[in-house]
Amino acid sequence: MPSMGMASTSLLAPTSFAPAAVAATARRSFFSHRGPPSSLPAVRLRLPRTSSLVVSASASPPRSLDALIFDCDGVILESEHLHRQAYNDAFAHFGVRCPPAADADAPLFWDEAFYDDLQNRIGGGKPKMRWYFGENGWPSSKILETAPSSDEDKEKLVDVIQDWKTERYKAIIKSGTVEPRPGVLRLMDEVKGAGIKLAVCSAATKSSVVLCLENLLGLERFNGLDCFLAGDDVKMKKPDPSIYITAAKKLGLESKNCLVVEDSVIGLQAAKGAGMSCIITYTPSTSNQDFKDAIATYPDLSNVRLEDLKLLLQESLVTG
Repeated sequence: MPSMGMASTSLLAPTSFAPAAVAATARRSFFSHRGPPSSLPAVRLRLPRTSSLVVSASASPPRSLDALIFDCDGVILESEHLHRQAYNDAFAHFGVRCPPAADADAPLFWDEAFYDDLQNRIGGGKPKMRWYFGENGWPSSKILETAPSSDEDKEKLVDVIQDWKTERYKAIIKSGTVEPRPGVLRLMDEVKGAGIKLAVCSAATKSSVVLCLENLLGLERFNGLDCFLAGDDVKMKKPDPSIYITAAKKLGLESKNCLVVEDSVIGLQAAKGAGMSCIITYTPSTSNQDFKDAIATYPDLSNVRLEDLKLLLQESLVTG
């Protein structure tokens, strides 16, 4: 076949060959389907017996998949309920009470519906608390004699709660009851075996992410990562793209050749802001979000193979 750098040329395509734009549309339809395998739509491409495909001399070269970057919470493990439990345990431990509470004697409690909404809008634990206390009033607690009023006292309160919450979360992870989401370990091994770089970028604190990865991936996989960044490594949290921009620099790669695996709109916005394509493996708490900017969506990674991802990244250039 002529190279992409040759002058504009007409190529005859047999009946079974689909132009890239048509194939891309069909494949996006296939990969975004959320039903079980038996309900996947049959895709039939019908073309004239002879069809011309114009290859422009100015067309951009295909993207290559040089790095696969995973988020941690919600992607490697389904963790929302574990974080919520750790926060509520911290609020009870420190007697955190926000005015005006329905029960003045009851500690702050984030229910499932509220936390799903909160964690899908605000990345990082400390930003979550700063926002919540800013909206609902800064709380009384065992940490300070009165509700904090100065910026220094507010930061102290948030820091102490977050540190305790992180240790509680670690204890839950260490309990041995938490497993990786389906397909994660197999896909990671497939990527490393193909010589493609592998990274993890999480908005959570480094100590908690390290513990998760060591316990869920195993030390060999964790130490084999080509890049690992946590919330502590950047100033701005997702949806700001800083963490993915930093990852591309550390990997020594162009953003367009990096593919991100996320579970929420916040992560998707961060990846897109960094100039990276993104696939979504949604969770029960994110399944209703608008993922129109993702190049594919999946309930999990069980049936996703490396070749699928390579093709998706190439076709994302064609579809724009």
